[in-house]
Amino acid sequence: MSHQFNRTILREYDVRGIVGQTLDADDAYALGRSYAALATAEGAKKVAVGRDGRTHSPEMEASLIRGLTEGGLDVVRVGMGPSPLLYFAVATLDVQGGIQVTGSHNPADYNGFKMLLNGRSVFGAEIQDLGRRAAEGDWSDGRGEIEDADVVDAYVDALVKGFDGKPYRIGWDAGNGAAGPILEKLLQRLPGEHHTLYTEVDGRFPNHHPDPTVEANLADLKKLVADKQLDFGFAFDGDADRIGAVDSEGRVIWGDQLLIILAAPVLKELPGATIIADVKASQTLFDRIAEMGGTPLMWKTGHSLIKAKMKETQAPLAGEMSGHIFFKHQWYGFDDAMYAAIRTIRAVSASRKSLTELKSEMPVSVATPELRFQVDEARKFAVIDEVAARLAAEGANVNSTDGVRVNTADGWWLLRGSNTQDVLVARAEAKDQAGLDRLMATVNEQLQKSGIAAVEAAH
Repeated sequence: MSHQFNRTILREYDVRGIVGQTLDADDAYALGRSYAALATAEGAKKVAVGRDGRTHSPEMEASLIRGLTEGGLDVVRVGMGPSPLLYFAVATLDVQGGIQVTGSHNPADYNGFKMLLNGRSVFGAEIQDLGRRAAEGDWSDGRGEIEDADVVDAYVDALVKGFDGKPYRIGWDAGNGAAGPILEKLLQRLPGEHHTLYTEVDGRFPNHHPDPTVEANLADLKKLVADKQLDFGFAFDGDADRIGAVDSEGRVIWGDQLLIILAAPVLKELPGATIIADVKASQTLFDRIAEMGGTPLMWKTGHSLIKAKMKETQAPLAGEMSGHIFFKHQWYGFDDAMYAAIRTIRAVSASRKSLTELKSEMPVSVATPELRFQVDEARKFAVIDEVAARLAAEGANVNSTDGVRVNTADGWWLLRGSNTQDVLVARAEAKDQAGLDRLMATVNEQLQKSGIAAVEAAH
């Protein structure tokens, strides 16, 4: 028996597609068989499985588990919850891996699978190899057992362990995602006054799209904070591995700004520690980490890549512009929006300032959001190579960690190929609008030289 996946669902960091178009229950079964073959070859015997709150997740979960058990793995079902609950189960139960059925921050018709095995994320070439196994029917056989485990209370206990934050007045938007019921339990354990939005799980996401890194999706949280005159607010994506935050004035605290706040107490305890951020982060972050006595490290975008780099460098903390925050310090090293919220409360408390004051103190820069534009998949990385070659000939100051990030007197600009879509991503940051316009003119010039239509600068 063999199975051919739609090639678009085998992504860099996970398997993900549109249910009924590029992804169905047969894919879930085949993925279970392929993962089981990989896992049993490495000596794994038992894995945990969780699912998010999407309408099709129960069916996907059932097919996945059938594939895993027929491939010879025992399965521990941890039930419906956010991805970090599954990661916690893998870290604390007697299992050698885990799979979360989730469409993450994507629209309601998406679903997919995030995979862990023997202490690592399964990503990149390993995901392509799962596709090869399925196509060739290179599967293991067996009769695995299924059991259920409830780890919610243990997870909430772990979240509040060592909590030393002040009793703030906080707004929370769960976005009808999988974190809602656990968030309600967590807030009963935290001091202060808490106001929640959309904690009932609804996989259709009737109130707003569950991605807090898009400012429009924070409108309801901003209104709640303003109406109730709260100290700050937090929002989560569909599977609660991305965090969004706003201060008392409704200003967004972006991922790199959160990392500055979170790094301060960590570096106080661990002077000189490596703090990792992705190439899309502000230069302000890297400068501030160095000022606080840390070792800033710019790394490639992507949660799997960041986790691998954290292990290699033993970094206690890392983060991405996309709101993935990874704590190894006092935690397990995985991205967890609820834990990041807890640590933000603690960090603000330790600063003896309000979150609004901390935001106001940050250097003001003018930056574009992520600018994305379609490019043929075959040309995507070739364009980056062409730009890099021209920049090298010009003697430009280039960081080539992930695409090209170019430093100039005005600031910096970035051009990289997305690992998950057929798009190029551009971003730029300058001290003022005139500088930003000059940076974007350079980006456009480089794109045009490679035959790509110009992008618009954000004003």
